[in-house]
Amino acid sequence: MKRLLLSGLLAGVILAVVGISSGPAEAQRGRGALGVVYVSSQGLYYDTFVSAETLPPRGPFQLLENGVTEFGPGDPGYRGGRWMVPNGDGFDYLLCPLLPPGRSEP
Repeated sequence: MKRLLLSGLLAGVILAVVGISSGPAEAQRGRGALGVVYVSSQGLYYDTFVSAETLPPRGPFQLLENGVTEFGPGDPGYRGGRWMVPNGDGFDYLLCPLLPPGRSEP
């Protein structure tokens, strides 16, 4: 039960960070609510969805802050959607892959 509550809390955190998109992309993907992440090195926006799993703070992670990250699909620094998201006490660690294709507008 505690793990389920923590998963729900972390899913809410990532959705708040990346923002909710509701429109054609959501309907076509069939995975529920989508968020949007801006990849600064590419100048592109990508849809993402929150995985139901939380991750332990081990292994490579990529910083995602205020819905912005430096690397995306195809970049050597992209970690496949393994994010460390700042919170008041440190970081939350989540798995939320970026879904191609990227686009120039949110």
